[in-house]
Amino acid sequence: MNNRDTPPQPETAADTPVQPDAAAAPKASTSLDRELAEMKDRLLRTLADMENMRKRTDREVADARVYGISNFARDILGVADNMHRAMQALDDELRANADDAVKSLLDGVELTERELMNVLEKNGVKKLDPMGQKFDPNRHQAMFEMEDASVPSGTVVQVMQAGYTIGERVLRPALVAVSKGGAKAAPAASANDNPTQ
Repeated sequence: MNNRDTPPQPETAADTPVQPDAAAAPKASTSLDRELAEMKDRLLRTLADMENMRKRTDREVADARVYGISNFARDILGVADNMHRAMQALDDELRANADDAVKSLLDGVELTERELMNVLEKNGVKKLDPMGQKFDPNRHQAMFEMEDASVPSGTVVQVMQAGYTIGERVLRPALVAVSKGGAKAAPAASANDNPTQ
């Protein structure tokens, strides 16, 4: 028999072309949109993490530049203290009566001390001079209190050992004596204390 003589066969499910389900298309689209939104969120979070890491690294590098010499500077401060004590041990009369060789030696020690302080300052190490200032426990270490009614209570009245800062940090607090028994320090004026209002 040839193909023209055969009666048409009924179509089976296997022979029908697959038509996309109209309900499945919006579900696939919604799924793809959700996946795209998740990927965008991940990308934005990754970019934010990278930016934060870059900023943190920049800050750490800057801190290392400023504070990298802290341990060395702290050790050198002992040398500076000893040179200062050596110069303070000689009173003006002893210096005036010294012979030329001793005067030259003293001048050399003074020049060396000044040069050492200049080098420290050039590298970001600054001397604290708290004399007459209000006691600050973040920058000063109180060794004892002194009765002094001429200054407000809590004022630095004597400095036993100078303090130093490096950058914004305290390298070594100043060892100080603090007044007690004087008048209370005046409170700092605030913006709310305006009598014209």
